[in-house]
Amino acid sequence: MALMEIKRYGEQVLSSPSVPVTDIDEEINRLVRSMIETMYAAPGVGLAAPQVGVAKRLAVIDTSAGEDPGKLIVIVNPEIKVAEGEQIGDEGCLSIPGFSADVSRPRRVFVTGVDPNGKPVEYEAKDLLARAFCHEVDHLNGKFFLDYLSPIKRELIKRKIRKKMHSGEW
Repeated sequence: MALMEIKRYGEQVLSSPSVPVTDIDEEINRLVRSMIETMYAAPGVGLAAPQVGVAKRLAVIDTSAGEDPGKLIVIVNPEIKVAEGEQIGDEGCLSIPGFSADVSRPRRVFVTGVDPNGKPVEYEAKDLLARAFCHEVDHLNGKFFLDYLSPIKRELIKRKIRKKMHSGEW
């Protein structure tokens, strides 16, 4: 498979809600394989389809960053059904390289969706995996971790990004 270009903050596909996947076909399976390869090469622990320019509700997550093949999750049309507790931790994003901030997320989530074979799946996720699910589902809804920051912190990062855009570094 081929590595895909990771879209960066400011691109339209990242700021609009994605559409549900209605048919899991060979095209979707190719996309999944390319997304997995791209996530590991970045390297990252999660990647949503909009981050590679595809406005579909699909995400791949591996909190081991490829160290444990059993940790890879591919989820189509994920929905967070339950969110409980709170954790605050440093969060970054492959679409906002070079920036991170402390973000409050649920400590535990219950997520439903389907796997690449169309079978229903459920996950009870805690800590880092809960954070990853929330982060990727946010991408599917057109949101970024920046949206959870105070207005001052968010504007500071956006100003730095605009500066990089103007200088051609973005």
